[in-house]
Amino acid sequence: MKIGSVDLGHRPLLLAPMEDVTDPSFRFMCKHFGADMLYTEFINADGLIRDAGSSVAKLNIYDYERPIGIQLYGHIIESMVEAARVATAANPDIIDINFGCPVKKIANRGAGSGMMRDVPKMVEMTRQIVNATHLPVTVKTRLGWDEESKNIEEIAERLQDVGIKALTIHGRTRAQLYTGKADWTLIGQVKNNPRIQIPIIGNGDVDGPETAMERFNQYGVDAIMIGRATYGRPWIFKEIKDFLNTGVKMAPLTTLQKVDIAKHHFSKSIEIKGEKTGILEMRRHFSCYFKGLPHFKETRLKLVTSNNPDEIYALLNEVANRYGDFTVDETVNPSPWSK
Repeated sequence: MKIGSVDLGHRPLLLAPMEDVTDPSFRFMCKHFGADMLYTEFINADGLIRDAGSSVAKLNIYDYERPIGIQLYGHIIESMVEAARVATAANPDIIDINFGCPVKKIANRGAGSGMMRDVPKMVEMTRQIVNATHLPVTVKTRLGWDEESKNIEEIAERLQDVGIKALTIHGRTRAQLYTGKADWTLIGQVKNNPRIQIPIIGNGDVDGPETAMERFNQYGVDAIMIGRATYGRPWIFKEIKDFLNTGVKMAPLTTLQKVDIAKHHFSKSIEIKGEKTGILEMRRHFSCYFKGLPHFKETRLKLVTSNNPDEIYALLNEVANRYGDFTVDETVNPSPWSK
């Protein structure tokens, strides 16, 4: 599969851009386990053009992450176009437009999935962004605003016509947020529409190897994007790839193995962000790595409140010694937190 000139190979797996999740250290871990395409956390266009520190910091990318995309969101065309120019200067491989975020404070302003209520504006914004950058432009969106307005087939054709190079579709409406099951039927219809020539990337409820295989085979998507199932489980990319290539499921990781991964992640977080920020950004990940361990509440609380790296490493050693070969079914309630 190619996005413009970016070749991602056969049946690639993409890490979804997620606020407060896809920070550089987490992206490093997902790349280590085989993610074919990474994305930054999504970036507020208004903040970026105002040179807001938190937004600008999200532009930091590393060569080992390539190919990587920068995702932007906003509701003002001029701001989004200028933000696309700023993001282009950071030299990613792709510029992605977020027309899918369902969070109330974003969607109700007309940004994210809120743009699905104004398709002409969505199309015009996309057209101007495509013309403002030499990079491939892609879009991530949903099936529609609600059950009565599932207009993704029309949107896909119109966005292709103004020049996007790939489309990611999350199989829910905005009204669903993240409830219920993702419906891939319309994703498959878009993919099989003879007018559609760009890659179609499916997203929603891919929580393991069997699900990924079924989505590829049944709906014919060119790629799969994985979001919430990566929480505390960056190795899901390896799990899926091994199964796609061999038909054999990877053995569940033991707690000892997860501790080794968490240590690697933690050291990378401190290396990239410094001790204070690195520790803060790891807290959410620690909660996810060890979800499902019995009688773990007290240890978890210590892991997510300690500000001392040595103490945290000691706690991780305690987890390894205490739980060792213990395994958890990670397809059951894989995340203790979500957007």
